[in-house]
Amino acid sequence: MGQVPSKGALFAFAFIAGVSGARADFYSDCNQSKDPDRQIRGCTQVIERGETESPKNRSFAYSNRGNAYFKKDDYDRAIADYTGAIALNPDDALAHYHRGLAYEERGELERAIADWDKAIAIKADYAAALNNRAIAYRTMGALDRAIVDYNKAIKISPKDADYYTNRGEAYGRKGDTDRAIADYTKALALNPNDAVAYTNRGTEYYRNGATDFAIADYNEAIKRKPDFVDAYINRSIAYQEAGDIDRAIADYRKALQISPSNQVAQDGLKRLGVTP
Repeated sequence: MGQVPSKGALFAFAFIAGVSGARADFYSDCNQSKDPDRQIRGCTQVIERGETESPKNRSFAYSNRGNAYFKKDDYDRAIADYTGAIALNPDDALAHYHRGLAYEERGELERAIADWDKAIAIKADYAAALNNRAIAYRTMGALDRAIVDYNKAIKISPKDADYYTNRGEAYGRKGDTDRAIADYTKALALNPNDAVAYTNRGTEYYRNGATDFAIADYNEAIKRKPDFVDAYINRSIAYQEAGDIDRAIADYRKALQISPSNQVAQDGLKRLGVTP
């Protein structure tokens, strides 16, 4: 019941300034991040210049091209380019971080963790890498290790709402409802529009038997994100607990309007004796 965002943002690398003419054009293309295909073309031109470019510039070009491939969901090419960047600059924490994201997208969590380990070894206060490593640990069921990393990330960036939301998810999976609720409440104090935090806190209230509080949180989540399927499904379950079957049916139907193949909503309607 609920979901948590996992991905970190991709960051661009900047080239050494001071060039003009045609070279400036492909540097500019490689540096921009709005058009991935244009970025790939520009970065490829830099890379193909070989040793006439500095190792730093070639490393930047590989990393930026990797970012462009990542945005196109071409994780194999992204990983190859981040690897090229790391070969030229092994202490590039950002390239390790990005390659970890690409491995994560391929479901290779151990390789992702290895890259985030390296990024953190290079840059001890790398909160985003700590957060992503924690998400991977949580996915693998290593909840205590995840919480240790979330604690470190929060200490470094205490105003990042997502870190509290993510730690709340880990506490929830451990059955520590009180700590989970406290984290979601802190996340909402920092970001009152976080529909995920409302939905997840609602789930913890529901587990604690506070059905009215749960429904109130699902209402707030839906108010902020009207197409949030999980919030409708969770609210339906809470309405069933409260004996309000008509509203429960309406929420399952709304979930199916948004996601017609949603099996949970289909099964929920069948259990209530309603044809999906």
